[in-house]
Amino acid sequence: MKTTPFTKYHIEAGAKMAPFAGYNMPIEFTGINDEHICVRERLGVFDVSHMGEIWVKGPKAEAFLQHVTSNNVALLYDGKVQYSCFPNGKGGIVDDLLVYRINAETYLLVVNASNIDKDWNFLCSEAAAYGLTPGKELYNASDEIAQLAVQGPLAMKAIQKLVNEPVEDMEYYTFKKVDIAGIKEAILSITGYTGAGGCEIYVAAEDADKLWNAVFEAGKEFGIQPIGLGARDTLRLEMGFCLYGNDIDDTTSPIEAGLGWITKFVDGKDFIDRAKMESLKAEGVKRKLIGFEMIDKGVPRHDYPIVDAEGKNIGRVTSGTMSPSLKKGIGMGYVETAFSKAGTEIFIEIRGRKLKAEVVKTPFYKQK
Repeated sequence: MKTTPFTKYHIEAGAKMAPFAGYNMPIEFTGINDEHICVRERLGVFDVSHMGEIWVKGPKAEAFLQHVTSNNVALLYDGKVQYSCFPNGKGGIVDDLLVYRINAETYLLVVNASNIDKDWNFLCSEAAAYGLTPGKELYNASDEIAQLAVQGPLAMKAIQKLVNEPVEDMEYYTFKKVDIAGIKEAILSITGYTGAGGCEIYVAAEDADKLWNAVFEAGKEFGIQPIGLGARDTLRLEMGFCLYGNDIDDTTSPIEAGLGWITKFVDGKDFIDRAKMESLKAEGVKRKLIGFEMIDKGVPRHDYPIVDAEGKNIGRVTSGTMSPSLKKGIGMGYVETAFSKAGTEIFIEIRGRKLKAEVVKTPFYKQK
């Protein structure tokens, strides 16, 4: 099992550790609810060094990315980040990812930990047509980079103490190369998976200790805590953010997953599955990913059946939890399109009982 450069700190802090995507990762430290509230109200630090980082370089980099990703890469400018996905050629999704434009011939792709090898093989299979050579213009740097996500309403106040230029008012989904805590040319990105504000910081793996110690020292006065993957999941679910392997996968199309907004049919963008996605958009889909809140008491979980008032199966839960912020059960799942409108009554089958829920628009929680 792999470890991240920060694993020793998690073990020292007494974290509950478990295997995740081939890594020994912290699931919780002081408890999921406590860590969740810490991020919503103050700031917390996630070790996300297990994520994958792949460089795409050269004069054909943009054309290549226009082909292998669904979003319009041409809209990016230096310092801008874009959420996108890799279509798989069969109407599904290889992975969802972030695309960073460093300059016109240099892009950084940040992909899910569980999909690094799959994504790398997918990119390599498409590279030759664009003159990109794996190991050169296409480079997998996943094992060389450490990454921390510092999230919460007070996150940027703490980080500002470590950087000599203004970063507190950076726009969402932008990034800067900065010197942070004496580490040269770190990538500071106003992104995250919590909806609570904050940033993600990328440094060389050998600078990990310096970054960890500096971030915790800077955040001490604000009540900073390390946060595990358990709270990461409840936080992202309150925002209605998709999790690959649960809410999206190789069998789900971006259109039915509500990701039409990252599927751009612009002139000159001949992306994989374009014709298939255009036809799905025009003709409509048979099922849609929805958010729902429990009306009856109960906690929805992954793969629980979703049924109508008569008990007929109309879908399944893909993600579910008891929301620490809202104190009620919330979830996401695919249902037949006729049941996808906000306000529709549905039922979640929990241990043989049919419990009432209502389709709602996401996010479930709106950060103050």
